[in-house]
Amino acid sequence: MTDVKYWVGFNIIPGIGRVRFGQLLEHFGDLKEAWSADSSDLYAAGLDKKSVQSIVTRRPSIDLDTEMQKLERYKIKAFVQNDPEYPSRLKEIFDAPPVLYVRGTLLPNEEWSLAVVGTRRATMYGREVTERLVTDLVRNRITIVSGLARGIDTVAHRTALDADGYTIAVTACGLDIVYPAENQKLAQQIMEHGALVSDYPLGTKPKAENFPRRNRIMSGLSLGTLVIEATEKSGALITARMALEQDREVFAIPGSVLSAASKGSNKLIRDGAKTVLEVGDILEELNLSILPQQLELVEPIIHNDTEALILKHLADGPLHIDELCRSSCLPISIVNSTLTMMELKGMVNQLGGMNYVAVVRGARVN
Repeated sequence: MTDVKYWVGFNIIPGIGRVRFGQLLEHFGDLKEAWSADSSDLYAAGLDKKSVQSIVTRRPSIDLDTEMQKLERYKIKAFVQNDPEYPSRLKEIFDAPPVLYVRGTLLPNEEWSLAVVGTRRATMYGREVTERLVTDLVRNRITIVSGLARGIDTVAHRTALDADGYTIAVTACGLDIVYPAENQKLAQQIMEHGALVSDYPLGTKPKAENFPRRNRIMSGLSLGTLVIEATEKSGALITARMALEQDREVFAIPGSVLSAASKGSNKLIRDGAKTVLEVGDILEELNLSILPQQLELVEPIIHNDTEALILKHLADGPLHIDELCRSSCLPISIVNSTLTMMELKGMVNQLGGMNYVAVVRGARVN
């Protein structure tokens, strides 16, 4: 996309968020036009005085080409909201970030993700529960999303990697910075077997106020949020609250009523969060419990090139029908009718919400 650098430029300017991006796009049609607009045109777009002054003051010091070169140097991709590679589930939330920076690889099956969060001062109990559940989740092809923080987050990421799984770390700073610093090696491993994600421009330091906002991305990328351990004032509870606001599931691990580390998670359960004792509790609630059976190898008969093409695109995991259309370059009518026939023949299953998964990994052509 030729206008990505203008999205990146406006994202650097303080105070230009989702609402202001929307005003600029609606008025100017594209951000390239908006980038060269003078004050009167910016006011005409509906921006308030503070936003206009911020743009006019900050814009001259931003070299767009230099900013794009920095991203390239760090091998960071900038996905904007109208980009087909922008995570579809994140796009659904109210406060979706206009620009999402990604260092690593976002897989097509990112929709099968679960946020795993908890206290930075994890107990032995919390660590063991995290290791057991994350290992089982990875075995069921679930992507683990967390925040790279000390404690439960770190255990979740490391366990996912140790189980040969895929994990996403959402940071509260620019992707040229690793916080906490002791997780530098872990961050590198995540980039190689997953992705670091942030909506903050390069150079942004991990300020305290950034963490609650990054939590909306963790829950927004995920089908649900699992709270392992949480004190009464834990940031994990903010992620859980955001998940509820985004109409996503919230799960919690029960802990001792005598443990301060479990007071927050126990209260979540009291207030209606799904109690989790084993991985099946999560899979059942998310309607994913049939996954192991769906991945068994059998040998159906492929009757035409369209079926073969669809199976090829479903090879790495479930996809929404819209994503199937984009990746296969087939019209929706053809994809829809073909999927219906393939479902009748037992070649694919619909998981709900027009998401499809291949029942098999191999097939022969008739």
